[in-house]
Amino acid sequence: MRIQYLEVVTNDVDAVCAAYAAAHNVRFGDPDAGLGNARTAPLSGGGLLGVRAPLRETEEPVVRPYWLVDDIAAAVAAVVQAGGEIAVPPMEIPGHGTFAIYLQGGNDHGLWQL
Repeated sequence: MRIQYLEVVTNDVDAVCAAYAAAHNVRFGDPDAGLGNARTAPLSGGGLLGVRAPLRETEEPVVRPYWLVDDIAAAVAAVVQAGGEIAVPPMEIPGHGTFAIYLQGGNDHGLWQL
C-alpha cells in the first residue's frame, strides 16, 4: 500500500505548513487550484502532502490518506462490498489523476488512481 496523496484540511494552513516544513525540512509550493488550493510538498517515495483550508463552511478539519490503486472502479466496488459508504464517487482532477472518498469506521479514506 502506498499513499499517493495525504490531505490535511485545517483552519490554519500557514501554521501547519510552517510546522511541517520546520520538522521535516520540506518546502511547500503555492496553492494548487486543482487540489482545492492546497499547498503541497513531496512525500518520500512519491506522492504529495496537501494542506488546505475547508472548501465549505460545513467541512471539518480532517487528515485523509488517499491510497494509490490500479483500478479505482474496482477499488470503489470492493469498499462498498466491505461496508464502506462512498462520499465522493470517482472524479478526475486534470493533471493529477482520479480520486474517490469513502467513509468507514468513523474515518474518511481516499482512493487515487494515476
